[in-house]
Amino acid sequence: MVLPCIEKVETGKDLIEGCQRGDPESFRALFEKHKDMVYSVALRYCGNAVVAQDIAQDTFLKLFSAIGSFRGDSSFDAWLYRMVVNSCFDQKRRTRRLAPLLDEVLAALQTPDVSALDEVLRTEMSEHIKSVVESLAPDQRMVVVLRYTQGLSYEEIAEILGCASGTIASRLNRAHKVLQRRLWRLAGDKRKW
Repeated sequence: MVLPCIEKVETGKDLIEGCQRGDPESFRALFEKHKDMVYSVALRYCGNAVVAQDIAQDTFLKLFSAIGSFRGDSSFDAWLYRMVVNSCFDQKRRTRRLAPLLDEVLAALQTPDVSALDEVLRTEMSEHIKSVVESLAPDQRMVVVLRYTQGLSYEEIAEILGCASGTIASRLNRAHKVLQRRLWRLAGDKRKW
């Protein structure tokens, strides 16, 4: 009788401990496990694939140089989210550019067999929506990214950003009001056509 080979599956704690010991395979596995999340947050924050790759690279460089200081006081995921948030804010400070968040939403709205006029109107509306989202304050935009594209709870976002969940609720509320007011004006302008 031949027994199946049982492969050792490393837990997140094992990976972190391996990284802290300097094990290159643990670094690789940790990178593979978290690269999509880091890139996703960066892309939704900045809206530019090339810039998002730079942010992700910067985040992993910071992660691998600081992994020895991870003590487990908070979850590793929260610690990593905080790193990517800081990298996003650092990138913004370096470039002073705002970027769109709604590419995925707008892609979902597109339907097959639309007329050329429909496509032109949708593209114009898309640009207006992107400019409204770009106008959000960076802290509001980041809360929107973490809440709606990553699906994090208020408590998780609060832990990542180092503030109270009431602050997160307040930032989201302010962002919603800004978006509602500016998009309502936009919808009113379109009805005049």
